[in-house]
Amino acid sequence: MKKPHSGFTLIELIVVIVILGILAATALPKFIDLTSEAETAAVQGVAGGLASGASINYGAYKASNGTKGTAVTGANNAAVCVAATATAVMQGGLPTGYYITAGTTALVANTFAYCKVCKDKDNGSDCDAGEPAVDNVPIPLTS
Repeated sequence: MKKPHSGFTLIELIVVIVILGILAATALPKFIDLTSEAETAAVQGVAGGLASGASINYGAYKASNGTKGTAVTGANNAAVCVAATATAVMQGGLPTGYYITAGTTALVANTFAYCKVCKDKDNGSDCDAGEPAVDNVPIPLTS
């Protein structure tokens, strides 16, 4: 008595390989260039951390009548949106390679300054066009 053959034929294996090739060809372009999206998400995270830290600092400063927290004051966005402010309101300050500059929305007197946070790609000291950035991060002023 002969034992029946088991397994796949060559045609079946080729069909499976072709189907996998088609799936790979359609899926890979979606995952090849995620660098810019990852950089944008990282900048959004840092901007959120700055906004959160500034709000907590504001609450601590006001609740303690200025004995806790750091005074954040300035006549314009450029005076407020500096690394020293970020260092004062964020534990550890801004991560390496990130910069803070004045935002495009005008400072609202005695309420909020608006800053821009960016990831510097060219090792300069400012936010250049084309670099991932988040504009108008609100920083509450303490006075």
